[in-house]
Amino acid sequence: MVINSTHLVFDLLAWLGGMVSGVLVYRLRLRQPVTTLASTTGLPYFLSLLAGGILGAWLLGSLNLYLSDIPKAGRSILGAVAGAVFTVELYKWRHGIRQSTGWLFVIPLCVTMAVGRIGCYLAGLDDFTYGTPSALPWAVDFGDGVLRHPVQLYESLSLLVMLAGMIWLLRYRPAQFVTRGFYLWILLYAGQRFVWEFFKPYSTVIVYLNLFHLICLGLILYSILMLKRKDG
Repeated sequence: MVINSTHLVFDLLAWLGGMVSGVLVYRLRLRQPVTTLASTTGLPYFLSLLAGGILGAWLLGSLNLYLSDIPKAGRSILGAVAGAVFTVELYKWRHGIRQSTGWLFVIPLCVTMAVGRIGCYLAGLDDFTYGTPSALPWAVDFGDGVLRHPVQLYESLSLLVMLAGMIWLLRYRPAQFVTRGFYLWILLYAGQRFVWEFFKPYSTVIVYLNLFHLICLGLILYSILMLKRKDG
């Protein structure tokens, strides 16, 4: 019960941090681009994003647990990202929107995920986000007597590095941030997540790759194609 409450607290802190960082980005740097974005999107856009994120989180999170012989519902932030990208791109295609719309969420997502992963770490074994056994000096015993990779903290640190890089891009290359920032973030996020998946106890689907590996590869391909389109 204490662990679940702690996880909930960090979930709330994560969302609060994401909202605050989003407001700051808007007020300090991106007021005009946000106004332009609002004129080309609307409530249906955000509903499609929300629906894709929720469905992706639950469906892919639960499917991963099922493939790992754990028959219960689960959530996945990677699934939420993939689901949101899919439904938003469908919406943009349907309405003829070609410019990037995801840059607005990059910095809030970095903050939200970095804080949220600390909650996953504190949740221990119950959260099923722990790493595989390890003999490294920083390996952690989550309560079952086995030293494991604190893979949640690996991802949290990676996201903080990405956050610093995105803040630099926003400050010194704001036009590039608006046009390419989201796709670059997807590339970095999916790339680091692909690596960390090798340190998780999920069942494999193809050779040494689990379901989340395959999702990461899909997102990496998506980001490369979108970045190439922007350069074309």
